[in-house]
Amino acid sequence: MKRNRCLQGPEQALELRKSYFYPCTQHFYKEPPLLVKGKGQYLFDHEGKRYTDFFAGVSVMSCGHSNEEITAKTSHQLQELQHTCTIYLTEANVRLAERLAGLLPGNLNRTFFCNSGSEANEGALLLARLHTGRRGFISLTQSLHGRTYLTMSVTGLAMWRADRYLEEEPVYFIPRPFDDNHVDHEEAARHSIAALKTLLELKGHEMAAMIIEPLQGNGGIIVPPLWYFKEVKAVLESYGVLLICDEIQSGFGRTGSLFAIQHYGVVPDILTMAKALGNGTPISAFAAADSIAASLNRPSASTFGGNPVSSVTALAVLDYIQENGLVERAEQMGCLLLTELNGLKETFSFIRDVRGLGLMVGMELDFDDPAINAVKCDELLELMKNRGFLLGKNGVGRNVVAFQPPLIITEQNIADMAIAMKDCLLAIGG
Repeated sequence: MKRNRCLQGPEQALELRKSYFYPCTQHFYKEPPLLVKGKGQYLFDHEGKRYTDFFAGVSVMSCGHSNEEITAKTSHQLQELQHTCTIYLTEANVRLAERLAGLLPGNLNRTFFCNSGSEANEGALLLARLHTGRRGFISLTQSLHGRTYLTMSVTGLAMWRADRYLEEEPVYFIPRPFDDNHVDHEEAARHSIAALKTLLELKGHEMAAMIIEPLQGNGGIIVPPLWYFKEVKAVLESYGVLLICDEIQSGFGRTGSLFAIQHYGVVPDILTMAKALGNGTPISAFAAADSIAASLNRPSASTFGGNPVSSVTALAVLDYIQENGLVERAEQMGCLLLTELNGLKETFSFIRDVRGLGLMVGMELDFDDPAINAVKCDELLELMKNRGFLLGKNGVGRNVVAFQPPLIITEQNIADMAIAMKDCLLAIGG
């Protein structure tokens, strides 16, 4: 048996993906780079070209790639105790649960550890059913909550609803608090609340929970009015329906607050987290207050959830965020990013909107044709990649450029990106 050799370039990687990956696994770019190294806010390809990362692996690498302060603790734990299940006692996961109880909003002081955002949301939905004794769920249109069965059922984005039998679940979608025609977002939010009230008048006794993203990520970086979730929570409480807050993308400082729901002054009944908590190491969790967590009382475990390596890493991540003021930094750098992008919006008429909180920002492109919008967005990402900047994309029409960089991004990085962006916008606008 021959030993695997290092790939010589992206062509070989693409060929292997074509041969051995499922066809659903896609990649950005017509000419994708083969990434081999990461350091801080930078990634490097096999030829040594440097890219400034403005996507952070979809909001994962908030503390930067291969952060030495974090990876040193990860490496040490790997050499001491790599794995046990939760049926054994270890220090790291109980310390992490204790630490999170002091950081989470309100009285959310019970944590169940698992591995991915989908698993955390699945667990939260199960907990809601167990606690309420009800089966139904409410979600917002154009939402994304995961790719397991229940999480896909409560996902509103059509492209992520792959299972043809999802309609068998009692899930009800209400309009998101956003006017896709950009006429009146406040009115859209009021319409959303009205739809929620109408639904609950008919089905409230059947509903276990409503699941929300405080900012819709894949839906296009949608920021509801600051009053919206207070009203949602009040309406839900009147029917005994729980509120699940999905902080998978927005948690741990991304939006300029430790958790995005804190911008709205609301304490959810259950909160889910993943991505940035591990800074590249798989870990997730769902948290609830004692009274709700008590309903998950039959024997349960996650084989890898809260394992020593992930837990030590997560503790190091929380230390790094606090010691380096990354929550405050996200707010400051986010304001600078919004200023730069809004300046470009004034120059280019096809930039329809710039929106976001902290370092979770979207720039929507509109060329008056949905088919062209998506193509132009891809062209822009390709040109920016060639200039050394990696960006994301999302939105219902895949026409929203996503800016979700590591929280250690600098003013100079943002200024350099804006210069390159102006040139690339000129190129696609012609």
